Amino acid sequence: MAEVLLFHHALGLTEGIHTFADELREAGHTVHVPDLFEGHLFTTIEDGMACVKEVGFEEMVDRGIRAASWLPREIVYAGFSLGVVAAQKLAQTREGARGALFFYSCVPVSMFGSPWPADLPVQIHGMDTDPYFADEGDLEAARELAASAHHAELFLYPGDQHFFADSSLSSYDAEAAALLMQRVLQFLKHLDEQ
Repeated sequence: MAEVLLFHHALGLTEGIHTFADELREAGHTVHVPDLFEGHLFTTIEDGMACVKEVGFEEMVDRGIRAASWLPREIVYAGFSLGVVAAQKLAQTREGARGALFFYSCVPVSMFGSPWPADLPVQIHGMDTDPYFADEGDLEAARELAASAHHAELFLYPGDQHFFADSSLSSYDAEAAALLMQRVLQFLKHLDEQ
């Protein structure tokens, strides 16, 4: 079974993130979910990002790096939205990664000064008309990453919701979230078979 380090989005470590992690655990995987916001929860992306700005974006990413430092290198890095930045940096630059799962976000590979490890499996999930994903460069970065990696899948879901797999939020889309979870579990199962 896989060991997963999962980073939350800009609203913080919501009940929906815990529920998602619990579903992975029920399938037999080990999941670590650090709280990069140190207990703070927010109701809007703007409020969450104001906290990130106050703390410092680099410090937020560094909190994710520190959370990984006590875990094995042979791990799957996963992130929701804001959490993708730390997950992608770790997957791309920390030797030994087994795979990567990016939800609602992707940043240009060039951001971390090295190419994507060609054989590192990755899944990227987002809604096709989500303004944060489709209109701010994330979808373009996801397509570039998918084209450069040997084992990459980009899944687009119909809709415009950003946090569509977080069951504790009004943006939750049960049908899309169920399909996302099915694909994630298949991805993790495939890693185990390698």
